Amino acid sequence: MPKPRVMRGKEIVKIFEQFGFRAHAQRGSHIKLRRDIGNGIQNITIPNHKEIDRGTLHAIIAQVSRFVPEHELRKHFFTD
Repeated sequence: MPKPRVMRGKEIVKIFEQFGFRAHAQRGSHIKLRRDIGNGIQNITIPNHKEIDRGTLHAIIAQVSRFVPEHELRKHFFTD
């Protein structure tokens, strides 16, 4: 399995903006993103840290893979 890249919180937010998520709120160092779809709202929370732990990045990817196909996420988050 490929390793996730080392990323900043702002980089992750920009990637999810490409998928239609928008910053909805921020509390402390965590940014809440929201995407409105026809039958509901999808929310994710991203820590706005200089470097995101690989375990945290795996958890974010697992959370978002419910909304976005994993093959589309893979090219943004994993090294080849």
